[in-house]
Amino acid sequence: MEILTIIYILIFIIFALIAYAVLQIKLFGIKVKDFWSFIEANQMLDKLYKFAKQYENMSSQEQIIYLSEAEKIFKAFDNVPDELWEEEYDKYKEVLKKYKDIKMLRWTSASNNKSGL
Repeated sequence: MEILTIIYILIFIIFALIAYAVLQIKLFGIKVKDFWSFIEANQMLDKLYKFAKQYENMSSQEQIIYLSEAEKIFKAFDNVPDELWEEEYDKYKEVLKKYKDIKMLRWTSASNNKSGL
């Protein structure tokens, strides 16, 4: 009986902590879905940051994947206040720089292909 009581108390504490976290997120003016997307995007930011540092020349398919994942990150980061991701600004900036480089490279190659016709 005592073990069952302890289990109920622990479950109650867990739910109370989750409710408190959700309340804090909402009080900060963020939707829980946006906050969760931010957490996932933050993990992807680390991967893209490493990828941007290691690879100078990407294949066309890698560029497309990089661009789509970077756009998801940018959207998720736009939905939360800047204070939450100040520490990640350098990584964000590097991913954005590589994103712009790839976009420019793809734009110039597309322009060259059109003018060559």
